[in-house]
Parts: sequence; structure tokens; C-alpha cells
Amino acid sequence: MKKNKIIIIDDDYAIAEYMQEKINELKNYSCELIYTNPLLFIKDPIEADIYLLDIVMGNINGISLIDKILNIYPNSKIIMNTIKDDPDTIFQALRIGALGYIDKQSFEIDLLTVFESVMNNGAYMTPKIARKVIDFYNKPKNDLNHLSNRERDIVNGILDGLSYKLIAYRYDISLDNVRMNVKRVYRKLNINSKTELFKKLNQI
Repeated sequence: MKKNKIIIIDDDYAIAEYMQEKINELKNYSCELIYTNPLLFIKDPIEADIYLLDIVMGNINGISLIDKILNIYPNSKIIMNTIKDDPDTIFQALRIGALGYIDKQSFEIDLLTVFESVMNNGAYMTPKIARKVIDFYNKPKNDLNHLSNRERDIVNGILDGLSYKLIAYRYDISLDNVRMNVKRVYRKLNINSKTELFKKLNQI
């Protein structure tokens, strides 16, 4: 029986190799190729049934690969495997064409379920990612409507307990950009500290 071919594009070779080993334990799936440099794949793309993509990579943002792959191989299925779990990134990947979204902390995930879902006209999100999507739609509609998308990103980072440095890493922006947006948020919400921010949102 012909196995479904999977290609991994991830600049963290240790994680990519671990995923490859798990994939090759499955009866109907195989992974022979790992690209730690996505630019090498772009230069000479190879067709696969499923692509497992990281997002945060040194040479290129993994989301930009979705269009490139689907333009060449429109029948391929794309699954994101990443630490990026903010709603904006999740929705951006899904809008462009990803059919699966796995957070990298889910090491014991049932990959067979993931692959079978996307191969059989379905989709897959790990529970943590699905909860992020649900929380996004269930949050009060009037809480941060007067903030920009980036300012809401910063607020979400603060509410998740991240330092400014980690917020900058999550959204791929500079530390100065984070500080600038924090000042704007405080000014718009008429507050002066993280404590006041938590209180403000708890009142809504």
C-alpha cells in the first residue's frame, strides 16, 4: 500500500527529528525529508500529501510558505506545528489555507488522528489551540474594541503573564514596539499599571 508522504519544514532539528520518528511508526504515513532551512525547499519544492510547518523560523515566517506550497501543490494538506498560539496568528494561518494547527508543547499528540482528520476532508486543532479560538469568540464584544489589533495583541500578552521581551518574541516585533503600544493602551484605557489593566478588564 502506498503511504501518504509527509515533509517537515522546521528549523528546530531536534523536534523535527522527533516528529519524523513518530510519523514513521505509523502504518500509512512516511516522512523522509526534513527541511531546517525553508529557503532550500522554496528553491526546489517537492510534493507531499501533508506538510508539517513551523512558523517561527530564522529565514522566513512559516505562514508565508502556505501560499507558496498551495500555489504549486493545491491538493496538499498543511498543518502548522508551532509555539505561536495567539489568535491573530492562528486565524491568519487558517485563512490562508492551513487545515491543522498543533501547539509544539503537545508532544504526546496522536498524530494518526491529526493526519487522518485532514486527509479525510476534515481539520484538526489541539485542545489548547481550539480553546484559544473559542475564547476569542466568547470574549465580551466591547472590551477592547477601541484598541488597535496590535494593542490588543499586547494586552493579550500581558494577560497571559508574559514579559515585554516574550511579548516581543510572540508577535515578532521589537521590544521598543511593545513598550510604545503599552503606553498607548494605558493612555486609551486611562490606567497606569498592569494591575489596573487586570482590574479594568475584570470589570467589563
